[in-house]
Amino acid sequence: MWDHHHFGQPHHVLYGILLGVAFGITARLLMLRTDYRQYPTYPHGRIIHISLGVIAAALGAVAVPALYKKDYTAITFLTLAAQQFRDVRNMERNTLTKIDSLELVSRGAAYIEGTAMVFEGRNYLVILSALLTSLASISLGLPYGVIAGIGSLLIVRALKSGKSISHIANAVIAPVKVDGPDLFVGDIYIMNVGLSSNQQLIAERGMGIILEPFNPNGKATLSNLGQRQAILFDLCTILGVYRDDGEPALIPMAKLDMKDGRLAIFLLPQEQDTSKALAVVQRVPILESAVRMPTEASVNKGENKQHG
Repeated sequence: MWDHHHFGQPHHVLYGILLGVAFGITARLLMLRTDYRQYPTYPHGRIIHISLGVIAAALGAVAVPALYKKDYTAITFLTLAAQQFRDVRNMERNTLTKIDSLELVSRGAAYIEGTAMVFEGRNYLVILSALLTSLASISLGLPYGVIAGIGSLLIVRALKSGKSISHIANAVIAPVKVDGPDLFVGDIYIMNVGLSSNQQLIAERGMGIILEPFNPNGKATLSNLGQRQAILFDLCTILGVYRDDGEPALIPMAKLDMKDGRLAIFLLPQEQDTSKALAVVQRVPILESAVRMPTEASVNKGENKQHG
């Protein structure tokens, strides 16, 4: 039931809107982190995203009074907001693509698309948080608004981050072996290294990790080239990379064991810390565009129904 008695007090509506905006901005700050990837940049990148968060919070909070006044056309400004946030996604994609060409180890298109998608999605979470807070505050009272706001922050926190590699595979350190010109990580062949100086360098500084997927879904996700590039990028960003431009033999690589779907990772890190390397690999996010679930297909469930 809408409480029209409450709505008759302009102060009450104003406080409801302000509370909605406050919780919306808090939600955006909760989701904004400049981490090892140095993105968004500090301080200017953060200013842009905090400003957009304020706008998103305001849009979500004022939608409720608009509904109360039966001003249904006012809701159409939310479509404008959606267009704005799609532009945010394009902006992030373009920026990261330009930066990526200058990295010693690139992020890859899938990682960039995932990051751009996250920036768009987080603005919608801000709108949701502000809307729920404002709705509860104006219809039930300010204490309920605070409760709804805290509840929305918990929802935002749960939705903030997806799954990581540790959910789909087990990571183990494996020895790097140089057998003549052939380079192996464990028993998985990586590449042919021609120069003896590079062979010696790899034998001294090389580090190998093998990821063992838990099930066919994990196997299919790890085989995605975008997901592999994301793993290499995170490892090289945190541990450093022992190479310069124009040295293809020293580039980190990830190769599959075709028989059982294990993924071998070879890199030459600046920091020879195997425990840190394992921790980094396990925390690499699973890219939404890389997720594959073959076990969910009807043929694998024993169903022969036609779709559509």
